[in-house]
Amino acid sequence: MADHKSEENGVSGKSNHLITDFDPPKPPKRNKYAFACAILASMTSVLLGYDIGVMSGAQKFIQRDFGCSDRQIEIMVGILNLYSLVGSAAAGRTSDWIGRRYTIVFAGAIFFIGAILMGLATNYAFLMVGRFVAGIGVGYALMIAPVYTAEVSPASARGFLTSFPEVFINAGIMFGYVSNYAFSKLPLHLGWRIMLGLGAIPSVILAVGVLGMPESPRWLIMQGRLGDAKVVLDKTSDSLEESKLRLADIKKAAGIPEDCNDDIIQVSKSSHGEGVWKELLIHPTPTVRHILVAALGIHFFQQASGIDAVVLYSPRIFEKAGIVKDTPQLLATIAVGFVKTVFILVGTFNLDKVGRRPLLLSSIIGMIISLLTLGMALTIIDHSDHKITWAIALCIAAVLSFVACFSIGMGPITWVYSSEVFPLRLRAQGCSICVAVNRTTSGVLTMTFISLYKAITIGGAFFVFTGIAAAGCVLFYTLFPETRGKNLEEVEDVFGTFFRWRSRQAELDRKKEAEMVAHKVQN
Repeated sequence: MADHKSEENGVSGKSNHLITDFDPPKPPKRNKYAFACAILASMTSVLLGYDIGVMSGAQKFIQRDFGCSDRQIEIMVGILNLYSLVGSAAAGRTSDWIGRRYTIVFAGAIFFIGAILMGLATNYAFLMVGRFVAGIGVGYALMIAPVYTAEVSPASARGFLTSFPEVFINAGIMFGYVSNYAFSKLPLHLGWRIMLGLGAIPSVILAVGVLGMPESPRWLIMQGRLGDAKVVLDKTSDSLEESKLRLADIKKAAGIPEDCNDDIIQVSKSSHGEGVWKELLIHPTPTVRHILVAALGIHFFQQASGIDAVVLYSPRIFEKAGIVKDTPQLLATIAVGFVKTVFILVGTFNLDKVGRRPLLLSSIIGMIISLLTLGMALTIIDHSDHKITWAIALCIAAVLSFVACFSIGMGPITWVYSSEVFPLRLRAQGCSICVAVNRTTSGVLTMTFISLYKAITIGGAFFVFTGIAAAGCVLFYTLFPETRGKNLEEVEDVFGTFFRWRSRQAELDRKKEAEMVAHKVQN
């Protein structure tokens, strides 16, 4: 009887053990070391954010001080985006050459010089020189921050951590808006110079902070430094098992034999980026072509839907809405920065829980509704000969709604998505192209926004942005696979089928599930 009971308990224990094996794994805790690395790397994005925010208010005082025309102002405001192309074009090659970490230092140093030059500018031409130098630093920063963060992050928190650059862009914008308000009462020739010169401070903090960061494990492996890469992976992974899996995946992507475990090895030249541009642009495979459409598409529509026009020209938009005094305009602009910063945090904390696609589609639909509402409200005000209080309130609400919807999805997901879809061998150069598209689109839009609304009315300008955002929504729905929870080396398997990506995704999911079941049964 006792033997029978013992046998039953044995069977029961075995059954319980099998049931436990198939329980869903508990979500891992956040890796604090990877978290700290992501924060430090993402601080480079403060540089762009501060410039956008501070230029929003400073442009009015610069125009009064130098007597610039509207055309000169919109060129000055938007030209930094085109100047940043020089930095983003060089950043991919530079980061492959000197490493991701020192490229971040280089970006901060260039922006520091640019901020000082802008703060000391004595005329419009001098100011444009400062913006050229600062623009190069911004180009470097925009490309390298998401690449480094994606490469150092564990898969479980990659979306959360890789969205940090967008979080810090928003923090920079907020600091810029507050700086506008804080120094707006100073003498005209002094206030805007202090606003612009303060942009040098984050660069100094960044240069000090980067000393505590490790190099990207993927870059170390591309250099043949397997021993150093193992140390970094052990620190930035959720478990030692995940660290070994990440190491094996990166070695495979870099063309290094799986059984090669020396600390330092000789890596073939093909791993250093030769022929990358040819593979990306001249002879792309269907997979690479699909990745390019997705990555470049999301960067184009992020900017073409009008976010930088709203953020950079919000005082002018509020002026057109009927808020004519400087102080109320700057306070309303601070409200824009506050809402944008709060909602970027909402998006960031939900990226790995909800997924990229649901957040992106919800975001773009909300943006379309907000832009349409803003366009209609501004048109009503434009055609009225008296002050319409409800329409002014509707304009403010629509602007706040637009930046909130942008920040929960389109803002962070653009940088997360483009940094994780490119294969290792193409990642640095692929992200460089993405930054180039992003900044070119933003530059063209911000350099022509004043001329555009003068030509077709300010309400008409936002109707144009509504149409562009609607086109982006169609592209995202049809061509964008979900990447949540996949290793960087697994992500590219989903691409290559274009409109049939859903069936490919289902096939890969079934295969992965079968492998997991087989592995657990064997154990």
